[in-house]
Amino acid sequence: MCLAVPGKLLSITGDDPLARTGKVSFGGILKEVNLTCVPEAKIGDYVIVHAGLAISVLDQEEAARTLEYLQEIQEINERMPGSA
Repeated sequence: MCLAVPGKLLSITGDDPLARTGKVSFGGILKEVNLTCVPEAKIGDYVIVHAGLAISVLDQEEAARTLEYLQEIQEINERMPGSA
């Protein structure tokens, strides 16, 4: 199963649309992400990232809702028998 995760774009490096990257925060975990597919992305935007590639820009409300769902899934998994 593949999962694309929302993160907040903190900085952008490069002017060439085909080589532009950005630093994205996933709940405090920072990753360098390729921004080729989202030329409209700007600092402060939330982007959906799959395998190191930002594939779309997401509004803040939708990002918050998605992050809430992921948190709920984590909490359910932690309550399951046999979880660490």
